[in-house]
Amino acid sequence: MPADAAEEIRGTAHGTAPVPLSVLDLVTVGAGRTATEALRTGVDIARLAEARGYHRYWVAEHHSMPGVASSSPAVILAHLAAHTERIRLGSGGVMLPNHAPLVIAEQFGTLEAMAPGRVDLGLGRAPGTDGATAAALRRTDRLNEGADDFPQQLAELIRFLDDDFPDGHPYGRIHAVPGPVQGTSPGGVQSTHRPPVWLLGSSGFSARLAGTLGLPFAFAHHFSAQNTVPALELYRDSFRPSAVLDEPYALIGVSALATDDEKEARRQVLAAALNMVRLRTGRPGLVPAPEEAEAYDFSPMELEFVQSWNANVIHGTADEVRTGLDDLQKRTGADELMITANAHGGDVRLRSYELIADAYGLPTA
Repeated sequence: MPADAAEEIRGTAHGTAPVPLSVLDLVTVGAGRTATEALRTGVDIARLAEARGYHRYWVAEHHSMPGVASSSPAVILAHLAAHTERIRLGSGGVMLPNHAPLVIAEQFGTLEAMAPGRVDLGLGRAPGTDGATAAALRRTDRLNEGADDFPQQLAELIRFLDDDFPDGHPYGRIHAVPGPVQGTSPGGVQSTHRPPVWLLGSSGFSARLAGTLGLPFAFAHHFSAQNTVPALELYRDSFRPSAVLDEPYALIGVSALATDDEKEARRQVLAAALNMVRLRTGRPGLVPAPEEAEAYDFSPMELEFVQSWNANVIHGTADEVRTGLDDLQKRTGADELMITANAHGGDVRLRSYELIADAYGLPTA
């Protein structure tokens, strides 16, 4: 990594935001909408985020979920690279056990060649789906093996990214292309720079590993809020300075939705919560419209889940969301807030990012 690696990782807060703000897009598909529409909305959100001073835009790998169209982060990021100029683009994340490390190194080396100096490689060790789908992805039913091997897979991936396997290693003559080998070969003029690696997690495992390796860490507060503070403390306590960072840097994913009207925010998050009810009970589907959620007959157990889930979704007017984000940042000490806006319609999600930008006085294009 170059000497300015930390500058790529650390963002700049704009306006009155306490820390840099970023976007996590699940490319959600609502009932009555298409994946094509969802992907077009992703481009619109990335362009808005770039124009308004959000630091980065990430997409997350999920599989076999009708309401989430982000099964191929590298493909989506290539598309976004062609429609943006400055904003950082990355994976939040690629699920490393689902892929051969060399394949990921090649994909993100290609992205780096497309958008030099603005690509992030965020890695997770979960499958991003259910066990049966994970088995189909990995062509094995020994799923624990992939998670247990994560540190070794990570080390191998970083070796491919840096093109620095030691002499005598079985992979010593294998190169991830595009990659550093093209810059060090005779006549090579390509930059040897490669994307910074982030570790993602929802528990303490990746927090400790990221700290030990001196890597930036992203925590999934949006679906594991009870573990946020302990995981961040573990990351900071275990942090060792590295060639990448001299001190810890942690962002958290936050579910937040701002609307022009508080009542509309409640309607939208109820629909998103119903989608989660169905996912958690083995019935994944498209994100329902608010009208469908309002008419749905929730069981007592489902209502309890909805109340618990929505307690961690910051929603309401722009001012209410700004206050909620400020309070969360103070409570966790997060260095960056990565906002995910889950709603049935792409227009609602786009408007939410615009309202939050306005609330913090982020720059306008």
